[in-house]
Amino acid sequence: MNVLIVEDEVNLAEALAHILKDQHWSVDVVHDGNAGLSYGLSDAYDVIVLDLMLPGIDGMEVARRLRAKGISTPILMLTARSSIKDKVSGLDCGADDYMTKPFSTEELLARLRALTRRTGEVVLDELQFGDLTLDLSNMNLTCGARSVHLSQREGDVMKLLMKTPKAALSKEALLTRVWGTQGESSANNVEAYISFLRKKLNFLNSRVVISTIRMLGYRLDDTEPPAEQA
Repeated sequence: MNVLIVEDEVNLAEALAHILKDQHWSVDVVHDGNAGLSYGLSDAYDVIVLDLMLPGIDGMEVARRLRAKGISTPILMLTARSSIKDKVSGLDCGADDYMTKPFSTEELLARLRALTRRTGEVVLDELQFGDLTLDLSNMNLTCGARSVHLSQREGDVMKLLMKTPKAALSKEALLTRVWGTQGESSANNVEAYISFLRKKLNFLNSRVVISTIRMLGYRLDDTEPPAEQA
C-alpha cells in the first residue's frame, strides 16, 4: 500500500512513517500543505494521512482542492483539534475519516485498513501497463515470454511510472520519492536510471516506451497502433 503523510511536526511524521513501514507499506512524507497538494494530485496513493494545521495551505484546503480536481484517494485527517465543529468541517471538505492526537498505533492502522477496504483497494502483487507486468514481490519486469530483473532503484522508478501512466512525472518528483533528495547530481541519477529502464524495455521487445515530455518529465506510452475500424 502506498501512503502519503502530510505532517509539519517532523518527529511525529517520522514516527508515523516508521509505523507504516513496519507494515511493509510504501510511505512518502511532506511537511507543508503545498507539497501535500502537489503529491496528492499525482493520484499515486492508496490513502493520505493529512494534518489539519499546516504551513502554506491548511489540511482542509488541501482536501478541498484534491476533491475539486477529482482525486478520490481516501483521506484520514489527523489533528489535535477535537471539537465537533472541526470534525464536521474536516469531513465536509473531503476527508473520509477524522482522528485526533494523541492516538494509538492499533487504531491508526485499523482506520487506514478500513479506509482502503471501502474503496475495494487491495495490496497489489503486480502492476500492469500495455504488454508489461511488474512483479512487486521480486521486481521482475515481464513482457510475453521474456523477463528481466530490476534493481531496487529501477523498480521504484518503474513502479511510479506504471502507477501514473497518464501523467508525466517530473525529475523533481522522482528524486524526492525515490532518492529523497534534490540537486543537479541527483537529477543525473534520474536520467541514468531512465536510460537503464529504456534499455531493459528494448531487451524485452516491449511496445511500451518511456517518453520525455518537454518541461514536464517522463511518462509511459503504449505504442500499439489503434485497431482498424471495420
